[in-house]
Amino acid sequence: MMQNNRQTQAADAERLKWVDQMTRLMDNQFQLPGTSFRFGLDPILGLLPVAGDLASFAISAVLIMTMARHGASGKLVTLMLLNIALDALIGSIPILGNIFDFAFKANQRNVRLLRRHYEEGKYQGSGKNVIVGVLLGVVVLFVLLLWALWELAEWVYSYLATLL
Repeated sequence: MMQNNRQTQAADAERLKWVDQMTRLMDNQFQLPGTSFRFGLDPILGLLPVAGDLASFAISAVLIMTMARHGASGKLVTLMLLNIALDALIGSIPILGNIFDFAFKANQRNVRLLRRHYEEGKYQGSGKNVIVGVLLGVVVLFVLLLWALWELAEWVYSYLATLL
């Protein structure tokens, strides 16, 4: 029994290796010189209006899909989707969103949630039943993000038109 548990933990660690590498790249790859503050590509991508936020969202969605395939429960995936939705929506707000992206680190939060899920013994196998729900959730969040960005762009355009 103990041997089987160790094998499962080793397999889980190997499965999450790619997720850890991508999370580090997106949230903690770089360190501000002279400080312990770390950041990744996510806030840098956020500097590119619309395209950067969508790219960051897509990478986060792929990470969640990977985690769902490796045993994340439906409840856990829902929490992860809420994290990336919050990151994407607030991150798309000019200036405030850029500051938020440096601090929030949705991918890192999601990996911590998954590790806690594993440690509590709630691993659920391949997660194939959750994949369709995740895909649907990602599509819905993506459409909502596009809509929110469109509304923001219209508001900025009308505001600038009133100034001129």
